[in-house]
Amino acid sequence: MTTIGQLRDRIKIQKQGGSDDWGNPLPDGPWTDHATVWAHVLHQNGAQAIKADADTSIVRASMRIRWRTDITAAMRVIFMGAVYEIDAVLPGQRRDFVDLACKRVSDVQV
Repeated sequence: MTTIGQLRDRIKIQKQGGSDDWGNPLPDGPWTDHATVWAHVLHQNGAQAIKADADTSIVRASMRIRWRTDITAAMRVIFMGAVYEIDAVLPGQRRDFVDLACKRVSDVQV
């Protein structure tokens, strides 16, 4: 169980979208800030793969935040300047927290 004292990492959750001049939603629009929250970030593992003839580093992380219902897997997280894609939003059984299963994908410079 995570206590409030363990939520020491500040993360920013962003959503993609926005609207045009007429107020119509833009699903592929720019990323905008949705929320800035405290989290408990745990980096689980790292892997290196070859994708499209380029070395790629994949870092997986679990980010536990207080209970929210407005976070989806279509959003992303900014943590310490790095961008993490949200793979899954996993609510706690007692509705006291939400775990965000995330990954950071970056090209490795050789």
